[in-house]
Amino acid sequence: MIVKLAEGNLKTKYGEFREVLYYDGQKESIAFMMGTIEGAEDVLCRVHSSCIFGHYFNSIECDCQEQMDVSQQLIQRAGKGIIILLDQEGKGNGHFALLNSVRHKRLGVKQADAYEAVGFKKDARDFSSAAKILNDLGVHSIRMLTNNTNKIETLRQHGIIVVGTKEIVL
Repeated sequence: MIVKLAEGNLKTKYGEFREVLYYDGQKESIAFMMGTIEGAEDVLCRVHSSCIFGHYFNSIECDCQEQMDVSQQLIQRAGKGIIILLDQEGKGNGHFALLNSVRHKRLGVKQADAYEAVGFKKDARDFSSAAKILNDLGVHSIRMLTNNTNKIETLRQHGIIVVGTKEIVL
């Protein structure tokens, strides 16, 4: 189940986007779009998880904010696209897991392994809400802004046509 709660426009440094707020019964998700999406094919699409360190505190220890910036720039250049923001801090493990994993990451451990080192899943994210949102918006097919095969496979399993990927170069 996914329910559309509200929508509005937001002017950004990359142009005007339309925001649609969804709720799945537990968490809110945001579809952030530019251009005509309904019925569109080969739409640039970024499925992005929240990151308190990167988005709010401008951390230099992750590249989350840079990925968001580049995604918005690519969408602006294309004239249409969508970013789906999921409330999945710390690869779905929460901010507590992220805080506890930092000491391992600073020792050179990969982030996913650092979560596991402190007793959490390497990646506890669920991308099914993104698929439900894309279906609700009537997007015909997408080109993912990611190199995460789990995102791609989850969307495909939920009926989303993923025609390819475009790497985000930072």
